[in-house]
Amino acid sequence: MDSKEDVLRILMLPWLAHGHVSPFLELAKKLTSRNSNFQVYICSTPVNVRPFKENIAVKHNLSSSIQFVDILLPSTSELPSEYHSTKNLPPHLMPALKTAFDGAKDCFLDILRELNPDLLIYDFLQPWAPAAAREENSIPSVLFISCAASIGAFLYHCTEYPDLDYPIPELNFPKNTRQMFVQFMYDMSNGLTNKERHFQCIDKSSNFILVKTLSEIEQKHMDYFSEMVKKEVIPVGTLVQEPENKSSDMVFLEWLSKRGPSSVVFVSFGTEYFLSKEEIEVIAYGLELSMVSFIWVVRFHGRENVNSLLDVLPEGFQKRVAERGMVVEGWAPQAKILGHPSIGGFASHCGWSSTLESIAFGVPIIAMPMQLDQPLTSRLVAELGVGVEVQRENGKFREEEIARVIKQVVFQEDGKEVRKKVKELSHKIKEKGDQEIDHVVKKLLQLVKE
Repeated sequence: MDSKEDVLRILMLPWLAHGHVSPFLELAKKLTSRNSNFQVYICSTPVNVRPFKENIAVKHNLSSSIQFVDILLPSTSELPSEYHSTKNLPPHLMPALKTAFDGAKDCFLDILRELNPDLLIYDFLQPWAPAAAREENSIPSVLFISCAASIGAFLYHCTEYPDLDYPIPELNFPKNTRQMFVQFMYDMSNGLTNKERHFQCIDKSSNFILVKTLSEIEQKHMDYFSEMVKKEVIPVGTLVQEPENKSSDMVFLEWLSKRGPSSVVFVSFGTEYFLSKEEIEVIAYGLELSMVSFIWVVRFHGRENVNSLLDVLPEGFQKRVAERGMVVEGWAPQAKILGHPSIGGFASHCGWSSTLESIAFGVPIIAMPMQLDQPLTSRLVAELGVGVEVQRENGKFREEEIARVIKQVVFQEDGKEVRKKVKELSHKIKEKGDQEIDHVVKKLLQLVKE
């Protein structure tokens, strides 16, 4: 492809979550950087892509090759446009959001007719999208799964074979735990279960599926997933977002520059999990007890009646840790922080993007899974030897256990192997570069030519 006539137009349709739009955008950046004739359109709701649009607008070199396209969902009194994203969405409205997304098929058809893409890359809950692409102009479609291959394989196995142990030991959870994931697959909206949505998305993909992962981390899970779905499973790499230069970042970097190498813990639980007041207090006491320096990002649900951090932190906590702790509300430059030499551990919910980011930067993980697929990822982290899980007692975290794992991972002798292992894996990832993306580009070009 070496002329403007050879431009390949790719339409991307991620699920309506920040944690899904972000990897789709990073994949778009990688694809367009490897082939200048790729033109990518990322389609989502206005409220979901607003921050991404602003980011792309700043980067003029990307704004021509990557564009955002608004898809409009039907608005109701129950689900106004501000809820056309999982961010700040009350949990009981999740079925309504999926139903509304289904209702955007006609709008999506209009987008297909206007853009006439050569290829659709879509997410895991919208089987109507590849169906529409095929109906409209026989447009080939590829499923892109932004969670781990092990998660895809585990969910497929538990749903299809609920009474059989998962064949890879580290994810061989007890049957009652596996049943929780089976229940998720049978949650229903608009007459379809998550199982039906996800399995149809797999079936409607071409002869391969893209997954945000690395063979060095998940080869055996990729192989098992491929065996079950009868399609090739292709890794696209970590898709770690490149740190941006913002003046607001300096307060964090200047604070870190005053700390010793690998001496600080970064604490963050993602954009879509909001700690309860009880959890915040336990984590605060755990950080205090550990005596390790830290940066802690605390987020509140958009509808919560919380005026300030003082409303939720233990009395006197900030004063007691003032010399070694920074507590910030809402946001911090995660990639910049993890890449700083003063960071020696990441207390994380084990969201997949955060996990890959931590590994890529060579930062060992203090695993504190909260919901959904995070307990599976935590198990994988432990099996890889790049982190240690904080164990719960009667379903709850204890400050003593949090402090114990932080100290182990950051500086104690019994955490030495974890620190070594994550550095080795980070080095391998850097050495490998963009080999995965080069293979993905080749497969996409072959698919379109066929």
